[in-house]
Amino acid sequence: MMVERLQNFGDNQLSKQVLQALSEMGFEEPSPIQREAIPVALEDLDLIGQAQTGTGKTAAFGIPIIEKVNPKFQAVQALIVTPTRELAIQVAEEIAKIGKYRHVKLLPIYGGQPIDRQIRALRMGYQVVVGTPGRLLDHLNRGTLRLQYVKMVVLDEADEMLDMGFIEDIESLLREVPAEGRQVMLFSATMPQGIRKLAQTYMKNPRSVTVSRDELTVPQIEQVFYETRESVKVDALGRIIDTEDIGQGIIFCRTKRGVDELVMSLGARGYSSDALHGDLSQQQRDRVMKRFRDGKSELLVATDVAARGLDINNVTHVINFDIPQDPVSYVHRIGRTGRVGRKGRAITLISPKEYRQLRLIENLIKTRIRRQELPSLADISERQAENLKNQLIKLIQSDRLGNYRAIVGELLEEYDSTDVAAAALKFAVEGASAEEIPEDREQEDIHFANTGAAAGMVRFFINIGRIQQIRPQDITRWIADESGIPGKIIGMINIYDKFTFVEVPAEHASRVLSCMHQAMIKGRRVSVELAKARENA
Repeated sequence: MMVERLQNFGDNQLSKQVLQALSEMGFEEPSPIQREAIPVALEDLDLIGQAQTGTGKTAAFGIPIIEKVNPKFQAVQALIVTPTRELAIQVAEEIAKIGKYRHVKLLPIYGGQPIDRQIRALRMGYQVVVGTPGRLLDHLNRGTLRLQYVKMVVLDEADEMLDMGFIEDIESLLREVPAEGRQVMLFSATMPQGIRKLAQTYMKNPRSVTVSRDELTVPQIEQVFYETRESVKVDALGRIIDTEDIGQGIIFCRTKRGVDELVMSLGARGYSSDALHGDLSQQQRDRVMKRFRDGKSELLVATDVAARGLDINNVTHVINFDIPQDPVSYVHRIGRTGRVGRKGRAITLISPKEYRQLRLIENLIKTRIRRQELPSLADISERQAENLKNQLIKLIQSDRLGNYRAIVGELLEEYDSTDVAAAALKFAVEGASAEEIPEDREQEDIHFANTGAAAGMVRFFINIGRIQQIRPQDITRWIADESGIPGKIIGMINIYDKFTFVEVPAEHASRVLSCMHQAMIKGRRVSVELAKARENA
């Protein structure tokens, strides 16, 4: 039996109930971060773990928490803070599985869920609470969350929380946890100054545990890129899907809007895919994940934030439809494939303007990503041709061709029926011919000079301000979430009563403008425009 094989899960003496749960979860031996972190955590020492998603860090702090809390004591004894609600849910799900036989109760708390339901749940006595800083603080201020019995605090993906402007919130939470006998565990992919400062202030002689980059960019992952123009990107993706042997694949887009548009475009071309982003309700998200885990959907189209914390073992391909803005995100993304010793393939689509970003990624992972030529139609094998034929037969048999019949009828008066069918098929597979789209129409050149910003930055005017209770961290989070640029590169933010000025690096200005204008913040559609230069005093 697996429990006997697990014995002590590495060198860690664990209870029978936890070993039983780990055995059912398919654990065979500790990952490097678990091997290093669990003994330190079990000794009540403060811990800094430098590790990213995909290294098994949730179990590295989840196992000690489950071992150490008292399931008979109806009070919050461990607090886990995460940057996003998606990660809060993922962490809560995994730790609940570890704590199944010790009967430890976990409660995830995050924004976007009715607060009264959370208030009722908190009264029932949970031992472990996992949540996002804003909502945790909200409960603390209402007196519905009490932290006087908390002995363990975990800060997960601390660098993300720093980027999103959460550090003050985290400090407010830490100040409410009694310092006497408190254990703090901090996990972060990178160690910027803000995180070091946090550790110096709130941690006692922390032990450091690092998972090397080599273990993050798994050698089993084959990495390639294709160059394609923005105007024919979806068609290029279609050809890649047709020629790759995809068991299950995750396709990454930068924005929620990008995810929805790509799912629609793929659907129109006969590929079935599901969207995963922050606007889905928990029920929708669970349904999408269940379909994907059960192998009922082949492609998942997701944003970075929504896919954070996903742990799925059978992903054969990760496709970066949009190259990530932050090289570290690339490591996070491709870590979704090549799990548990299996082979994986990471494919990135880039436009000529994105070579600089590709180089940054290569510098980070210390590996050259191999260029491949896009598959031509001739490369699309017999199997895909057969697949195309079957899709057409299905459409003919469904007998829902109404409007298309009328168009075909007109064409048949002038053209040969085989040519009409072949042209329709060519259009479905290739889309509008790339040669017909002039290069200069691909992106309108917006003139970003003279907005009154610092050198290398562009200043934007946003018609929302103090009256709407907007804080700098709201603006940072909103821009980072919608446009996909890292929060830490956003410059000066000046908030006035009815409007806000924000500076972003010039190379990201087009993206921010196109993603943010007419987007929603705090339930209000907002206008984002180039600021006028400041008048000389």
